[in-house]
Amino acid sequence: MIALSTIQDEVEVLADGESVEKTLSIIELITSGGTSGMVIIIILFLLLIVATFIYFERIFAIKAASKVDSNFMNQIKDHVSNGKIDSAQMLCAQQNSPVSRLIAKGITRIGKPLEDINTAIENAGRLEVYNLEKNVSVLATISGVAPMIGFLGTVVGMIISIFELANAGGTIQMDVLAGGLYTAMTTTVAGLIVGIIAYVTYNHIVVKTNKVVYQMEANSVEFLDHLNEPI
Repeated sequence: MIALSTIQDEVEVLADGESVEKTLSIIELITSGGTSGMVIIIILFLLLIVATFIYFERIFAIKAASKVDSNFMNQIKDHVSNGKIDSAQMLCAQQNSPVSRLIAKGITRIGKPLEDINTAIENAGRLEVYNLEKNVSVLATISGVAPMIGFLGTVVGMIISIFELANAGGTIQMDVLAGGLYTAMTTTVAGLIVGIIAYVTYNHIVVKTNKVVYQMEANSVEFLDHLNEPI
């Protein structure tokens, strides 16, 4: 009986000593943070959706704006040289791009001093750049706000953990602290992820926009140089 009892005790010790691998899905990780953690995660998820929408909307808009016929400026210069102003304006209307709209603005000023034409093109260029950068500032805001919201969740989670620990009667139990720690960690990670995505997409759009702006400037200078050529 003594031997049997000893064997049973050893079996129980072995059974208790076995490590059980516990898995945790993303959904369980989010829901483990409690109501406050879920609210912050939902806010960050909405910000991620907004950032993704703005990114793809701007990318398609910038891609369409950058499409200019390689022979466009040659045709414009031929029409202007031959005095076919109406044909040049019609060609600009058919292209319907930032470059063509700038050139069309300059064509309407032909006959006036070159400085006036240049000023008209610059003013039109500012409007085109403004349209290209539409809602891009929202991406920059999200890239800065998302990590701050995540850190807010960290503070809230630590407050919850301290509150639970204070009400635990001085005994430290991990299951008591788990909810607050889950809130602190998950919101921080989520905020950083959203912030990084928004920051990368913002910089990518800025680079693409700068290429279109350079294209507008190059074509505008070419048009002005043509007008300045001696007849």
